[in-house]
Amino acid sequence: MDEFKKFISKYSGTIIGIIVAIVILATRLYDLIIGVVVIILGGFIGNYVQQNKDDVKSKLKKWIDKM
Repeated sequence: MDEFKKFISKYSGTIIGIIVAIVILATRLYDLIIGVVVIILGGFIGNYVQQNKDDVKSKLKKWIDKM
C-alpha cells in the first residue's frame, strides 16, 4: 500500500493530465481548443507583422528570392 501511495504522489500530475486529456477527447472540446489557439496565433502574427512591416517585408523578399 505504501508503494501505491508513493506512485500516486510521484505521478499525480501525469494522472490528472491523462484524465483531462481523455475528457477533452471524449467531449470533442479539442476542436474548440484548436480553433481558439489558431485565432490567438493569427492575432499575434498579425500584430507582429503590423509592428515590423519593413523587417518582415525584407525577410519575406529574401525567402522568396531563395526559392
